[in-house]
Amino acid sequence: MAAAGPLRLALMGDVMTGRGIDQILPDPVDPTIHEPVMASALGYVELAEARNGPIPRPADWPYVWGDLRGELERWRPVLRIANLETAVTRSEAWLPKGINYRMSPGNVPVLEAIGLDAVTLANNHVLDWGRQGLLDTLAHLRAAGIATAGAGRDQEEAEAPAILPIAHGRLLLFAFGHGSAGVPADWAAGPGRPGVARLADLSAATLEAVAARIAAARRPGDRVVVSLHWGSNWGFEVPEAHRRFARGLIDRAGADIVFGHSSHHPRPFEIHAGRPILYGAGDLLNDYEGIGGYEEFRPELVLAHLLTLEAGAGRLLRFEAVPLRIRRFRLERATAEEAGWLARTLDRESRRFGTAVRVEAGRLVIEPAAASH
Repeated sequence: MAAAGPLRLALMGDVMTGRGIDQILPDPVDPTIHEPVMASALGYVELAEARNGPIPRPADWPYVWGDLRGELERWRPVLRIANLETAVTRSEAWLPKGINYRMSPGNVPVLEAIGLDAVTLANNHVLDWGRQGLLDTLAHLRAAGIATAGAGRDQEEAEAPAILPIAHGRLLLFAFGHGSAGVPADWAAGPGRPGVARLADLSAATLEAVAARIAAARRPGDRVVVSLHWGSNWGFEVPEAHRRFARGLIDRAGADIVFGHSSHHPRPFEIHAGRPILYGAGDLLNDYEGIGGYEEFRPELVLAHLLTLEAGAGRLLRFEAVPLRIRRFRLERATAEEAGWLARTLDRESRRFGTAVRVEAGRLVIEPAAASH
């Protein structure tokens, strides 16, 4: 049998194709929303257009992905994985939580247009339209051939990994949500109860329970990605409990990648024992374009993460990120200035974890600080 080549993965943070973005696609749901300051999802389209100009309506399926599609086609990852932070449903059973994200089942082809192989669902928006909305989401994604992790019809399904074939083995994708990202306690899946895989806390006992679940599913040669929806929306601080848990997932549970998200902008990176930790991947796509108030974080600048792992042992060989910006609900290549700002900011924040970030040929390169140029 021929030796497998390196495993190339594209990890993308929060994909929020509901609300305003759903409205520009060919088959949107009713735009009525239930927010204190906005009664129609079309209001978010109007805010974005007031900021940067007209958005095509209806936009074709590839439109929102813009320049990212070409980047992925050139890089050719084996798997493309994102956190889908919206329900896929026409359910009207909205929960009174202030912000409710849903996209039309008729717009699922927008997810296929970027070639997503799997999405994580253990987040604080997948049940915005009730448990029926979650069941609809699972059914529509699976009908489209997109694997899911982190939510299910009961606890066993929610906590089970998505099993994705790779050369000479499998990639196991586990996904968990945490209260620090606003995942309500009553959204946790239970016996016979649909919901998400929710971590009650970040204690040593919880870590051991996750490690046991991974060990029960893992076969020799499997690679493991653990997705965590955790932390606040803004700021670069990483709580010590998060760092301890992330490192424990590598040391105790054997994770090859810890894929954190929830913050609306990228957070620091760490490479621990040759394995990458993304404390906050940041949003990839959202409808926040016309909303102000957090300019210091430059939330319009986003990253798509490209990781190359050794085929056998899963050791990280190279970690890059494509810098992009959201404009007119579309991903465009970041300018040199924007890429430089991202690199300097993330290098400053990641250095305390022994990790450096620099720009090379228009991409960010993430590596141990001792290896940086």
